[in-house]
Amino acid sequence: MTRPDENKASFELSDEELKKIVAEADTGGRKPTGLTARLLLVVALAWSLFQLWIASPLPFSLGVFVFNDTEARAIHLAFAVFLAFAAYPAFKGSPRDHVPVLDWVFAAGGAFCAAYLFLFYKDLAQRPGIPTTADLVAAVAGMVLLLEAARRALGLPMVILAAVFLVYIFFGPYMPEVIAHRGASLAKGMSHMWLTTEGVFGVAVGVSTSFIFLFVLFGALLETAGAGAYFIKSAIALLGHMRGGPAKAAVVASASTGLISGSSIANVVTTGTFTIPLMKSVGYRADKAASVEVASSVNGQLMPPVMGAAAFLMVEYVGISYVQVMKHAILPALISYIALYYIVHLEALKMDLQGLPRREPLPWQRTLITTLMTVSGLVILSAVIYWGFGWLKTAFGGGAFLVVGALMLLAYVGLIRFAAQYPELHMEKPDEKMEFLPEIGPTLKSGLHFLLPVAALIWNLMVEQLSPALSAFWATLFLMFILITQRPLFALFRRTGDLGEATKQGFSDLFNGLVTGARNMIGIGIATATAGVIVGTVTLTGIGLAMTELVELLSGGNLMIMLILVALICLILGMGLPTTANYIVVSTLMAPVIVELGAQTGLLVPLIAVHMFVFYFGLMADVTPPVGLASYAAAGIAKSEPMRTGLTAFGYSARTAILPFMFIFNTQILLIGITDTFHLVLTIVSATVASMMFAAATQGFFIAKSRIHETLILLLVTFTLFRPGYWMDMLYPPFEEVPPTELTRLVEEAPRNGNLRVWVEGLSLEGQDISKGVLLPLGEKAGSARERLGSMGLTVMALGDQVQVAAVRFGSQAEKIGLEQGFTFSRIELPSGERPDKEWMYLPAFALIALVWAMQKPRQRRHEAERLAARRS
Repeated sequence: MTRPDENKASFELSDEELKKIVAEADTGGRKPTGLTARLLLVVALAWSLFQLWIASPLPFSLGVFVFNDTEARAIHLAFAVFLAFAAYPAFKGSPRDHVPVLDWVFAAGGAFCAAYLFLFYKDLAQRPGIPTTADLVAAVAGMVLLLEAARRALGLPMVILAAVFLVYIFFGPYMPEVIAHRGASLAKGMSHMWLTTEGVFGVAVGVSTSFIFLFVLFGALLETAGAGAYFIKSAIALLGHMRGGPAKAAVVASASTGLISGSSIANVVTTGTFTIPLMKSVGYRADKAASVEVASSVNGQLMPPVMGAAAFLMVEYVGISYVQVMKHAILPALISYIALYYIVHLEALKMDLQGLPRREPLPWQRTLITTLMTVSGLVILSAVIYWGFGWLKTAFGGGAFLVVGALMLLAYVGLIRFAAQYPELHMEKPDEKMEFLPEIGPTLKSGLHFLLPVAALIWNLMVEQLSPALSAFWATLFLMFILITQRPLFALFRRTGDLGEATKQGFSDLFNGLVTGARNMIGIGIATATAGVIVGTVTLTGIGLAMTELVELLSGGNLMIMLILVALICLILGMGLPTTANYIVVSTLMAPVIVELGAQTGLLVPLIAVHMFVFYFGLMADVTPPVGLASYAAAGIAKSEPMRTGLTAFGYSARTAILPFMFIFNTQILLIGITDTFHLVLTIVSATVASMMFAAATQGFFIAKSRIHETLILLLVTFTLFRPGYWMDMLYPPFEEVPPTELTRLVEEAPRNGNLRVWVEGLSLEGQDISKGVLLPLGEKAGSARERLGSMGLTVMALGDQVQVAAVRFGSQAEKIGLEQGFTFSRIELPSGERPDKEWMYLPAFALIALVWAMQKPRQRRHEAERLAARRS
């Protein structure tokens, strides 16, 4: 028999092995030496500098090295493919200390094929759709090498998925009838995939080139500067004393590092090596400690501004601004973290766990204030910048940028001087036992300057309203300045060490940060390119329509069955795919299904809600056994069984799975249709309480162990708080019909960023009879209805008592919601004027919560008395 401790040891991973897991998944597992190592560093550095160059205003100001989008995408992918073959070994047994000759050949060949669009751009532009033999050789070789790079960097699931779609392109006529198509020749298929911007070099690689790289680089530089350790230590200092405190700190720390990290595995290892041993020390079972860290780290991909790089893809796919995407994503992300935090609290209550002691106990009022400040820190920071300093933009106009830059510089020097009065933060090793919590004051005050680059990013996005790329460029430039100068300034103010040595170390930190940023992008660059194969297949074959028909057939037209089917398909498609690729795949294949089938059944939701739905379920695949690497890494730290850890983590994450369904049925959770401050507060409170009640129901514990009828009541409360309109619809009709001739008046009167619910019918481009509802996203107010509709790419004309779609601009929001030229508006639906506000249904819901509390309170008192008696004896 194997002893339990031997069994545990078999699951334990050393610090080196954990670093290896992160390297294998995120940056490449090779560690060559000598000239090879220097060459890889130079290539990675060159990639970061290239991305900073194309993001800056300099190419256009100086008129040199100006690249168009297609050229930039080709160079971006060439760097990614070259580094993928150089940094990722072919097999487990392949050498790690040097790069074999064959890998150099693959790296050079792959980079050449990827850069083919850049090298022969003019030639290809002169013969569109007529590829030469050389073009086809480059395309086929490039595709094969890209799939091999994807196998190394991302694993087999991504490659198998892409290969299935490539087979589907060429063997369309031989497929089952429901998904059959005409098929394509090798020339047509490979030209579409490699020589245009419809396939591999499509929107996904474009977003990776323009936005994602800069935000990943920003996160890598912030981590190099020491922000990661600061966030983790701050969370432990603030929350470690509570019931199950280390687990609560893990949730908050993962949310904080999720702000800057694009990788759930890196997040697990960064925070988990510190928090998992602490969770175990206060009594959490090993697999539960690991699972809390996994669920927290994967949820980090939901947190704006990076959202695992999916936020930037949403900008392109949904057709709204980056700031709007962040606005829609922030509340669901916070709710999911609050629900996870509450689950951890319930686990601590069930097991009667305590926190870690402080050297000097703090009054509860101070603890409450500091905790609330931490949780709402980013929101407060955004509000202060927007409303507190927004007047500078009005006062100084174009000069505000320089004024804010000067103020940021003064604040930076002041905060460094302030932080220099406190000891430098150091992360304990995993095997070191923490006897007392870090002190709150010194810990929080030692790294306040790390918030300044985030503040600069928020200013650029929200006040200056620069593009995400330019915003990230200026924030990254400021962060590079901090990396170079923070060590010399600390040495100056603390009067320790040599200024020259500190400056040298600062430049070394900058170099390491730039290289790490590029290495972190290898997998994302390859993932977006490989996912482009799926996107290209959809545009070439029309598989999207076939998927819609398939789901409609399986669901039998039932709305809930359709959503559950889509959720399951997203989970399956997301298995083994990184966040970026999984979002591209599920949004390309499944988002149109919800839009189309929902429109036919009267479920009209904004496009962002649909994309958030598929994104959340695709992301949940990150923890789904047997693929979830994050679970494997956390199990290694906790010395627990990986499969059991994955299942427990999936259980924790599943408790936030109710949220995506609420995006569809109650879009107020995405801050859509909020009318005033009271409405906003009511939405936040009700959604938060609902997620907590769902957690309590699924945990079988509220303030005491729940009985079946109490669990059912809590589930009813959850449903009512999340979808109060369901009950009100039974009492009052939700909409009243208005003739389409009223369209012009209603468009002019609609509030800013309002939506208009309309029904259209007509013959589609595919020759199908269409009758469906759509939500017209009306955006900003305009001088006339014509201008306002024009801003969303729609032109209409009145024909007697009918209103018809005259034109739809290519790539516009009107096209994205499925409008086509020739469609006729059949009716308009407005909210019923006689119907009371649906929020009145919150009153019986809160009454039911009070009832459950009253039923459980006597049992809680008895349990407390028994526990005290047991302790005394």
